[in-house]
Amino acid sequence: MGSSAVTAVSEAQTAIERVRPAIALLDEQGTVVGWSQAAQWLVGYSAVEVVGRSAGFLLVAADDRARASQAAQESTLRGCWSDLAQVRHRDGHIIDVRLCVSSLSGHDGRDWWVLCAADKASLPAWPAKATAAEPLHARLPLPSRLPIGVVIRDTHLRCIQVNDTQGSKDGIPLHKRLGRRLTEAAPGAKAEMLEAVMQQVLESGDPAINVDYQAFLPANVGSNRMLTASYVRLDDAQGRALGVCVVSVDVTDSRRARERLAILGEASRRIGTTLDVMQTGQELADLAVPLLADYATVDLAESVPLGEEPLAHLSPQGGRIPVFRRAGLASIHPGTPESLFARGEPVFVPPTSPFTGVLRSGKSHFEPILDASPGSWLDHHDAARAQKLREHAMHSLMVVPIMARGVMLGVAVFVRTKDARPFEEDDLLLAEELVSWAALALDNARQYVRERSAALALQRLLLPHRATGGSAADVAWRYLPADRHHGIGGDWFDVIPLSGARVALVVGDVVGHGINAAAKMGQLRTAMRTLADMDMPPDEVLSRLDEQVIRLTEAEAEPRHQATTAMVATCLYAVYDPVTRTCTMARAGHPLPAIIDPSGHVTFPDLPTGAPLGLGLVPFESVTLELAEGSVLALYTDGLIEARDQEISAGMNRLRTALERPNLELDDLCTSAVDTLRAKPPSDDVTLLLARTRALNADQVASWQFPSDPAIVSRARTLATRQLTQWGLEHLAESTELILSELFTNAIIHGNSDCSSDRSSDRTIGLRLIRHEMLTCEVSDASHSQPLARPARTTDEHGRGLFLVTQLSRRWGTRHTPDGKIIWADQQLPTSA
Repeated sequence: MGSSAVTAVSEAQTAIERVRPAIALLDEQGTVVGWSQAAQWLVGYSAVEVVGRSAGFLLVAADDRARASQAAQESTLRGCWSDLAQVRHRDGHIIDVRLCVSSLSGHDGRDWWVLCAADKASLPAWPAKATAAEPLHARLPLPSRLPIGVVIRDTHLRCIQVNDTQGSKDGIPLHKRLGRRLTEAAPGAKAEMLEAVMQQVLESGDPAINVDYQAFLPANVGSNRMLTASYVRLDDAQGRALGVCVVSVDVTDSRRARERLAILGEASRRIGTTLDVMQTGQELADLAVPLLADYATVDLAESVPLGEEPLAHLSPQGGRIPVFRRAGLASIHPGTPESLFARGEPVFVPPTSPFTGVLRSGKSHFEPILDASPGSWLDHHDAARAQKLREHAMHSLMVVPIMARGVMLGVAVFVRTKDARPFEEDDLLLAEELVSWAALALDNARQYVRERSAALALQRLLLPHRATGGSAADVAWRYLPADRHHGIGGDWFDVIPLSGARVALVVGDVVGHGINAAAKMGQLRTAMRTLADMDMPPDEVLSRLDEQVIRLTEAEAEPRHQATTAMVATCLYAVYDPVTRTCTMARAGHPLPAIIDPSGHVTFPDLPTGAPLGLGLVPFESVTLELAEGSVLALYTDGLIEARDQEISAGMNRLRTALERPNLELDDLCTSAVDTLRAKPPSDDVTLLLARTRALNADQVASWQFPSDPAIVSRARTLATRQLTQWGLEHLAESTELILSELFTNAIIHGNSDCSSDRSSDRTIGLRLIRHEMLTCEVSDASHSQPLARPARTTDEHGRGLFLVTQLSRRWGTRHTPDGKIIWADQQLPTSA
C-alpha cells in the first residue's frame, strides 16, 4: 500500500470512529428487512415505511440502481461494492451519500447484505481526482474498502449474520460464533460488558457509538488488537426491534500511531530542558517508564559529561571497554531495585554482551523474548546481572545506541518486567525515535559543556589569576558576565604592580557581550599592561591605548570599505603611590570612581570625562588626589549602576549606600555591593574592583639630594650602605653599591651632556631607597634621555654599566617625571625581611 493509500485508510478509520452510520439490513434480493434509527435520521423514512421494499427505491439515479442491482446478483463481489450515490430524502431533497455494502454469512445458509451509509459531508474528502462516476474499488482505499466487521444479532443477542472480516479481527471463528451469544463464544468479563451494551441498545433504541474492546485472542498471542464498535438497533416493518447490528473496525494501528505521537510530543517537552547531560539522560529514562518500559537506564560514555569528543564508534580498545557512567535510571518499582549501579556511578560493560554488540555496530539490539536460560552469556560473563534478571522477571529487552551527528554517546536500555507483553517492532521504532530526540539534546549539552569550558579557559587567561596590590593596597573584586551561557563578557579589570611600590588599578568595558567582546577585551588588556610597564602617566597611557584601538579597528576593516569604529571601550586608569599617598587617575568615558574614606563616607571625585577609546576625539587629562591611609578606591563598570527607566545618578546613589559599610571586610563589602546592585537577570556585564590603600612608614623610605658631580658617588654609596645596615640588609650592601655606582655615573654623564656647561653645576641627582616587598633603588636626574643596555665590544671603555645592573637586580627600568627621569632597580628581599 502506497503512502497516499495509508493516509486515506487512516483518515477513514478516524471518520468511522466519529460518525454514526445509517444501517440497513437487506436480503438476497436487495429488499430491506431491517432499518436503523440513524437511517431514519439520514433519509427521513421510518422502518414501517421502508422494510419490505427494495432498497433501490431510495436511489435517485438510474445508473446507481442498475449498479446496486448488479452487485446484489453477483455473488463473486461478496462485499466489494461501494460507491458515491445520491438518495432522495422523504421530503424530496437529494442527499449525497457514501455507501458501503458488505455480504453476510448466516447460520441458515442464506447470504444477506448490510448497507452502511453516511452523509458525504461528514466523512473525509475523496482524493481530488476521484469522481462520483468512478466505482470506489477502482480508486485508492477509502472508507468502504476498509476491513469493516459486521455482526447481526437477534433479540436474544445470538449471532445470526456475520461477514468474513469480523472473524479475522476479533479472533472468534465463524463456527464458534453463529447461533451463539458472545458470552458463549468467548466467555469472560469483556464479553459480558459488550452484551450489556447491546442489551441497552435493544431496550432503548439509542445507538452506542465507538465502544472500544480488545480482540478475543489466545493468551499466548503477544500482540492484541484494539477494535472500536458501533451498536445500532434494527427495526422490522412494524417498528419492533429485530436485533442489533454491530459494525467494528480495527483501530490498533491508528491508536498506536496516536499514542506514539503523544509520547513523542511529551519527549519534545520533557527531554532536553537543560544543558546538563546527566539531567537529559534522566529525563529520557523518566519518560520511557512507564509509557514504554517497566525499567530503563541511560549510560553515557564518560567523556560526554566532560564535554570531550567521543569516539565515532565506541568499541573495545586493546581489549578494554570504554568507561560508561549511569546518567539515567527509572523503574516502576520504588528505589529501582533492578539496577546494579546508581546514577553517576561507573557502569561495568561485559566484553561479550548485547551492549558491546550495539557499540560495535551502532545498531539496536532487539530481544522480545529475553533468553535467561542457564548457560547464556549472562551466566558466563555477568552473573550479577543474571541474578537481577531472574529476580525481577525481566522478559523483554531493547538496547538502543545513543548517536548524534555520527558519534556514539552511549546506550539506552529498555526492559519489561511486570508488563507481560513482549516488545514489538513498533516499540523498537518508538524507542529509537525517543533516543534520537534525546541524542540531539545530549549532543547539544555536550557541545555546550565543551564550548563553555573553552570560554572559561579563555576568561581565566584574560583576567588576573591572583591579583595583589603588594605594599600599596589590599584588593578585592567581582566579575559577573551578562552572557551566562559562556560565562565571559567584555568587562575587564587589572591590578598591575609598578616601580617604587606603586600599583596601577584598571577597569574597562568593551561594548558588547560574549566571546567576541571578550577577545577584544583581551587585546586591550594586553596593550594596557604593556603601556603600564612603560610607567607613563595615566593620561598618556589612555592616549596610547586610544591609538591602539583605532589601529585594531583599521586592521579589521575590509580593504574596499572605509574603516569605521568597530571597537569602542571605556576605561579608568589609576596609579596609587603608597610613599606619597597620592592617586593619579584618568578616565575615557568611564563612570566616576568612588572613594570611601576610613570612616565610611563615600564621595565621587570630579574627573574629566574623556571620550571613549577608539574615537580619537579629545586628549585625556589626569587628576591627582591625596588619600588617607585605609581609604577604599572603588572602580566599576556601568552594569553595576545602570537600571532601566532610571537616571545614572540614581544608580550612583544606590552604589553610595551599598558602599557605606566601614565595618565590613573588603571581600565581604565587594560581595555585598554586587549582590545588592546587580540587575536580575543581568542585562550587562558587572565588574567591581575595590582597593584599600596602604601607606609606607617613614622608616621604610630614605632619600637624599646630591650635586651632579662624580665626586659624590662615594658619598652616596656610604649613605646607602649605612641605611641598609639600619634595615638589617647588610647582605645587599655590596650589590647595592655597585648598582648605585652605575646609575649615578650614568646620570652624571648623560645629565650633564643634556645641559649647557654654565648651568651644569645647578643640576642635582636624587637618590631614594624604598624597603617594601622589594628593595628599590631610585636615581633621578634632570635629563629626559632614555638609557639603553647595549652589548659592549672588547675595545669599548664604557657601555657595560646597565648590563651589570641587569645582572645584579631582579628588574630595572625608567620612568619620566615632569623634571626629568628616574632610573630604578629592584632587588629581592629575603622572606624574613
